[in-house]
Formats: sequence, C-alpha cells, structure tokens
Amino acid sequence: MKMRRIKIQGKEKQVSLLGFGCMRFPMKDDKVDMDLTRKMVDYAMDKGVNYIDTAYPYHDGESEHIVKELLKDKPRSSYFLADKLPLWECKTKEDIDRIFHEQLEKTGVDYFDFYLIHAVNKERYDQTIELDVLSMLEDYRKQGKIRNIGFSFHDDLETFKKWVDLYDWDFVQIQLNYMDIDHQQGIEGYQILTDKEIPVIVMEPVKGGSLAKFNEKVEQKLLNQEPDKSIASWAFRYVGSLPNVKVILSGMSNFEQVKDNVETFTNFQPLNEQESKLIKEVREDLLKLEEVPCTSCNYCMPCPHGVNIPGNFRVFNAYSMYQDANRARSSYNYLSKNDADASACIDCGECLPKCPQKIEIPSELERMNEYFEEQGLQ
Repeated sequence: MKMRRIKIQGKEKQVSLLGFGCMRFPMKDDKVDMDLTRKMVDYAMDKGVNYIDTAYPYHDGESEHIVKELLKDKPRSSYFLADKLPLWECKTKEDIDRIFHEQLEKTGVDYFDFYLIHAVNKERYDQTIELDVLSMLEDYRKQGKIRNIGFSFHDDLETFKKWVDLYDWDFVQIQLNYMDIDHQQGIEGYQILTDKEIPVIVMEPVKGGSLAKFNEKVEQKLLNQEPDKSIASWAFRYVGSLPNVKVILSGMSNFEQVKDNVETFTNFQPLNEQESKLIKEVREDLLKLEEVPCTSCNYCMPCPHGVNIPGNFRVFNAYSMYQDANRARSSYNYLSKNDADASACIDCGECLPKCPQKIEIPSELERMNEYFEEQGLQ
C-alpha cells in the first residue's frame, strides 16, 4: 500500500494514500449490508488501508455506529479515524459540545485523529466565528480528544481563500479530480494549500463514479494505453500524482471496487508525462460533449418562474459526457420536485439579454426537456 507522511501532533506518521470513505456502504433490503461491508473494510485494512473517514449525516446518521462495529476489535493504533462537525445542526455552543461527544460515543473512540468542520461555505464562515468553533476544537485537542483540525470544502475559490486564512489548519479536504480542475476551489486551491504547506485530503477523485465509466469512444483511449487497468484507476493516479495529496478518499460500495483500488494503490505509479497528456486529451474530449456552453455564472438568475437554469444545464451536460442515467434521473427529479426543472420555462425571454455566452436559454431548456423525456430520464 502506498503511504504518505503527515504530521499528527507534530510527529510524522504514515497514512495510506487510499482512504476508506464511509458514506457509500453496500445496501441490502434498505439497510447497510454488514457482512459485505465488514468483508470490504477488513480486506482493505489487511492490505494496508489505515485511514477511515465517516461523518454525522452519512447513511442517515448510521455510518458512525457502523464504523464502531467494524473497528471495535482492531487496535486503536492500527487506524486513523476522521469525523466531521455538522455545523448546520449547531445553533449554540452547547449543540457543538453535545454533537461532538455524541460522535465519540457513536464511533466508540476516545479521540479523533482528524476532525473537520464539515462542508464549509460562505454562510458557515460567519457562523464559525460567531460560535467560536475553533476555540472549542482547540479545547478538545488540549483534552486529547482531537489530534488534527481541518475543514472540508464546497464553495468557490474566493470563499476558499477566506477559509484557508481563518486558522492555522493541520489539513484541508477538497473535492478534486481531472474533470473538476476549475470547479469549486479547483487545482488552484490545491496549489494554495501546497504553498502554505497544508496537507491535502481529496474527496470525489472519481467524480461520484462518473470517471469510472463514461463515453465509450473516449474510454477507449485509456484502454488502448492500459488495457488491463480500470478506467477509475486513471482518476486515482491523476490525484495521487500530486505530491501534497496525503489521502485520497474512495466511497467504495462493492468488493470489486475495493480490490481494484487496493491494486491501484499497492503498486501505485504516478502519471508520467505521456499519461498526463492523455488525461488532458480525455478531459478535452469529454468537455466537447457538452450540450450547452453554460459556465454557471448565474447572471441569468433568478428566473422569475423558478427555473434553475444553470442547474438544468449542468445535468444536461453531465449526462451527455458521462452517460450516467441514474445520476441524471435523480438530479432532474430533484429539480422537478422544486419546480425548477426545464419544463417550468414559459419562454418569457427575461434571461436572454443577461447571458454572457449568448445562449438561447428557452430553446435549450425546451430541447433538454424533450430529450430527457425521450430518454426516460424524467
């Protein structure tokens, strides 16, 4: 197993480059399949995986309980456990203290090796300051209940910079993959952390599974280069080729994914120059499959009739690129439940002069709606 060094309480420790994310355990009869999950986690840990990542909301609040069951017979020194503070559940300092100690009890540990403020954004910046969250986490660290303090991020680059400058972070968790180099904080955020010598944990390296299987013609370029390697392995190797990435999280949901990922990271090979060019070519090929040249600038919003214009175009483009019917259907149904899907457009034209890309928005929304109806994605 490929290992990387990271400081914990000032001492360098070896963490596995592959981390086991606990938000996508396999399901059976609407419950987590504990037998299969145990088999998967045991196999990964036997092969050297020692970073386990859970959170308060995963599996409807059951993930932390499941982690306790999976780890109860393993020596505490044999793994690093990461958990996260759900700031959206906290209105007072008392809420923070209650939830934090509930998490310790649910996971069955005395301390967290890595503790994050979960899914931070613009709104949670002020809340963190008002509730004096970081002072509380510092107190927990002094009590021996936290080793490293960090945050996980979901917002834009400018917001990211504010969060990075807020505190002397021990690590930061970001979403990064070879398709999302300009999304959220993007690759520039990685470089900011690297320049500040802040270790990086990466989530969504396979873009929620989208980079495990996509357009067959584009896939073939990778298969021609490495016929015996999975498409997903390229996504992991891209992120792992960044030297300041210490852990890459994978929310593995079946045993085949575990075995494939373990193989990738056991004999880990960073991308060479030729392979890096190939990944760039694959990214460009996928981007050419976009149906609508929308940049999600939001200048067209708000729509007076409630249509989430950039949200619809993101779903349209994602399906065109990755052909993930389940994800497209789920995303479109979410828009529909909020009366924000493409069918809600009445062609009023108010958005047209606002679009810098000069997209014929009503026409494109109508085309999307008709296409999704034909494909059975509504």
